[in-house]
Amino acid sequence: MAAVMLAATRLLRGSGSWGRSRLRFGPKAYRQFSSGGTYPNIPLSSPLPGVPKPVFATVDGQEKFETKVTTLDNGLRVASQNKFGQFCTVGILINSGSRYEAKYLSGIAHFLEKLAFSSTARFDSKDDILLTLEKHGGICDCQTSRDTTMYAVSADSKGLDTVVGLLADVVLHPRLTDEEIEMTRMAVQFELEDLNMRPDPEPLLTEMIHEAAYRENTVGLHRFCPTENIAKMGREVLHSYLRNYYTPDRMVLAGVGVEHEHLVECARKYLLGVQPAWGGTPAADVDRSVAQYTGGIVKLERDMSNVSLGPTPIPELTHIMVGLESCSFLEGDFIPFAVLNMMMGGGGSFSAGGPGKGMFSRLYLNVLNRHHWMYNATSYHHSYEDTGLLCIHASADPRQVREMVEIITKEFILMSGTVDVVELERAKTQLMSMLMMNLESRPIIFEDVGRQVLATHSRKLPHELCTLIRSVKPEDIKRVASKMLRGKPAVAALGDLSDLPAYEHIQAALSSKDGRLPRTYRLFR
Repeated sequence: MAAVMLAATRLLRGSGSWGRSRLRFGPKAYRQFSSGGTYPNIPLSSPLPGVPKPVFATVDGQEKFETKVTTLDNGLRVASQNKFGQFCTVGILINSGSRYEAKYLSGIAHFLEKLAFSSTARFDSKDDILLTLEKHGGICDCQTSRDTTMYAVSADSKGLDTVVGLLADVVLHPRLTDEEIEMTRMAVQFELEDLNMRPDPEPLLTEMIHEAAYRENTVGLHRFCPTENIAKMGREVLHSYLRNYYTPDRMVLAGVGVEHEHLVECARKYLLGVQPAWGGTPAADVDRSVAQYTGGIVKLERDMSNVSLGPTPIPELTHIMVGLESCSFLEGDFIPFAVLNMMMGGGGSFSAGGPGKGMFSRLYLNVLNRHHWMYNATSYHHSYEDTGLLCIHASADPRQVREMVEIITKEFILMSGTVDVVELERAKTQLMSMLMMNLESRPIIFEDVGRQVLATHSRKLPHELCTLIRSVKPEDIKRVASKMLRGKPAVAALGDLSDLPAYEHIQAALSSKDGRLPRTYRLFR
């Protein structure tokens, strides 16, 4: 014990050989490393001697690479944004999708998505296309939405000429053989079965809420091919649709990570003056309908007690989605609605993460944190060129559906109430953070460039969007929310709906001051 006390005393006083060797201070002191070298013990706040003064890069607030747009003689737009790296993402975006199928068999766009990158005039099979892309380290994909069809390839930038030629052939010269059409029928049938079996109801609910909000028009038409239409799809039907909607004036060739002049040169080579497989007859029957918001309800009674695909059981839930019309992405209120959607946030009961994941959003603080029996409460915002839809998806036990609906209607009413400055700033910061994080990805930049140029013939750069986001004020949120609440609701319901309130009661709750459902009385329970 005495030895320990003696050692401690020496350490505190700095006495003894051990203390003197360890406790040295001042600019002349040096540390001995295992390699035998020494390094001056200089504070981090002081510059190192003999090291040149660093010169830091400056930011002028502008994008290093501006988005360039060129329109060819046939109306096709070529848009590009250069980006550092060896690889590029190039694709063709077409103003085509399920919203234009009012005069056709529903599901054509979905069918064409599954047929994409099959045999063409130059390539005998899909394997030939994939082998060609492999030579340039490339991959391909096709995606359709309600208003856009997108064919995209990511590959080495040195193979740009080959990639554009391949894309032009895939889009304008598909063979659509009987064998390929039959295989696509099987693929579509499988996807529909999978859609109805999967535990996650979000894709099906999204389909239902659009059907309820835009009854039998434009974005309310089925995005997925109905089962009864699968067998009716044939080459003549597909060519009839392609003739009207796969025209150069409805297309954008977009590229990220490429030189604009080179991309324009390739576009002129492969996409200018080219006769498509369905002939050069001018488009004569193009649907230019404007979306008509109707509101309404779509219900699907289904047994959700056994949806688990594995040994772990999933509790039986009823899923409700309530939506109201917002605005199109071309309107000035689009940014306030995006901030409002971020402010509502939400998620599932198993969502993880800190403030950056939305744990301080309203649907977490006011709903999931206070009502443990709710499994999900998430806000979504769907926006198109002529309309928009802000909706909240909620899930709970079938016995608590009425209470769940009332909680959601209350949250809608609170949107037009007082907006806390702190929560608004948090929502704006999170929206900007998410925007900038997503735009780190080359494929997302490609989609952003293509979609914006397709809709507006130009592109708002990220710093411009951030400026618009920062300018949103609490009054803007209250204004757009109040305007939204004046419309009729759209409701989608899936599962056991025995306790679902009547549509008129939901509408009355959203028209009230507190969001409460009208009281109902039962003689027998």
